[in-house]
Amino acid sequence: MTITPEHNERMAKMTLASIYPLYVTKVERKGRTKAELDQVIQWLTGFDEAKIRSLIDENATFGKLFDQAQLNPNAHLITGVICGYRIEEIENPLTRKIRYLDKLVDELAKGKKLEKILRTS
Repeated sequence: MTITPEHNERMAKMTLASIYPLYVTKVERKGRTKAELDQVIQWLTGFDEAKIRSLIDENATFGKLFDQAQLNPNAHLITGVICGYRIEEIENPLTRKIRYLDKLVDELAKGKKLEKILRTS
């Protein structure tokens, strides 16, 4: 699938406050916890729970979130297809980071072990 500039812009303007509840619903429906979701987000972004809450409260966009994030050095190990896009082929850095997060949430919802999701040895 081809990613257009409009798609990239739409992704950058999405807010964590609008997407986070969807993530929570997705993982809880599959028997995982909000705490596990937060752990995955913390691993990817370097934010603690208080910072995540603050970004949600201020209605921060994904653009702002990933501008402030210290991406995990192993984030490049997140590969595969999410929402019809092969992550490693996404050229726009911000869109790739957002899809990293989508992929991690998807793996959590599918029951993958946290050690595998967090790319630890």
